[in-house]
Amino acid sequence: MSALWTAEEAQAATGGEVQGSWAARGVSIDSRSLEPGDLFVALEGENRDGHQFVSAAFANGAAAAIVSRVPGGMGPETPLLVVPDTQAGLEALGRAGRARATARIAGVTGSVGKTGTKEALRHVLSAQGVAHASAASHNNHWGVPLSLARLPRDADFGVFELGMNHPGEIARLTAYVRPHVALITLIAPAHLGFFSSLEGIAAAKAEIFDGLEPGGTAVLNRDDDYFDSLRVRAEPRTAAFLTYGVHPAADWRLVDARLDEAGSDVVAARHGRELAYRIGTPGRHWVQNSLGVLATVEGLGADPEAAARAMASLQAPAGRGLKRRIPLAGGDATLIDESYNANPASMRAALDLLGQMPGRRIAVLGDMLELGDRGPELHAALAEPVQQAGVAVLFSCGPLTAALQAAVPPTLRAVHAADSAALVEEVLHEVQPGDFVLVKGSLGSRMGLIVEALTRGHAGAPAAGAA
Repeated sequence: MSALWTAEEAQAATGGEVQGSWAARGVSIDSRSLEPGDLFVALEGENRDGHQFVSAAFANGAAAAIVSRVPGGMGPETPLLVVPDTQAGLEALGRAGRARATARIAGVTGSVGKTGTKEALRHVLSAQGVAHASAASHNNHWGVPLSLARLPRDADFGVFELGMNHPGEIARLTAYVRPHVALITLIAPAHLGFFSSLEGIAAAKAEIFDGLEPGGTAVLNRDDDYFDSLRVRAEPRTAAFLTYGVHPAADWRLVDARLDEAGSDVVAARHGRELAYRIGTPGRHWVQNSLGVLATVEGLGADPEAAARAMASLQAPAGRGLKRRIPLAGGDATLIDESYNANPASMRAALDLLGQMPGRRIAVLGDMLELGDRGPELHAALAEPVQQAGVAVLFSCGPLTAALQAAVPPTLRAVHAADSAALVEEVLHEVQPGDFVLVKGSLGSRMGLIVEALTRGHAGAPAAGAA
């Protein structure tokens, strides 16, 4: 494998001072997950200083390290790149990675669905060339430049997720990414603790268009309540629009969808021609996401029909709908792992998915965070989708889900706890063979503890029929 960064290239990108002669095959900010040959970037945060882990990075095979000061015990022969500020150094490396790229680049944002859509784009584009995408949810001030710094020289496609908590954050990130295609999945209640209205969230998400390359394409959800305002915001920056949804004017229009527990059979229309395909992961929200994927693939100049065929082998990411077996005495139960994050729209989508499962249904829900003063109201509003999903037992944890507990009818068996750790034994005791168990909550609710308890020793076992 050829070098991703030579010492000379990294120096030219950052303006830093090189020690030693080195070449790196990758870039990492975590000494624990670092791969041999990676360039380690010693980021400094509020609670942790990466300089404390430079020695560990070298012990794990780092090719070199970007530092703002030389750690003790390291001499002039140590392979380093010394810069005034390591965050700025990472950003410079990301900009240089983007500048040298010949890949077609997509940027993805939205209140819900952005990580799943990004992963779907990675999956379908990998069948048509070398495709690179942000790892996990690396969508913030360090995740985006890190993802760009990792962009392979020979990539045909790059897909980057852009997230935010405050106005102005996506404007900064899209300036790094400079996408040829910018997709906004949906505007929904999320981060309301930092915004006074959904209109403010829509305006912040629309910042992605500020970085569009000349001749770029905007991809918008035609069913979004904020479609018109997003289009107005995009118009000065874009040369083309592609839309998707059930709306009759959508460019990629949903004609039919038949959902089952393992996936969906979809018929979409484009230019009056129908395209039938199978999505290998279940859920109505994946049907909508798939239309956005096809529109983005078209905008990138790739083949939408080939992308549609590739969706049959699509698998939901861990923590975002991945189905796993829960081996029990007497048979298996099935876990729907949605433990990574939650907001009202994604919670409703997950409950809708649970309602399609052919067995007893258990919902294990944690608090949805960053909803501001509307938190209790939005949690209580989940009572209706819980009932529509046919939930037999509702487990919940956290102060906000107490409002949900108060809103569900007394005929529904419901168990509440202060936090996820206090709920583990109750859930383990309840689950029986044949059950379908949804686990979902914001990352700060630590619902991963329950996922780990349910799958302990069996984390690698996908659910039967899951793709």
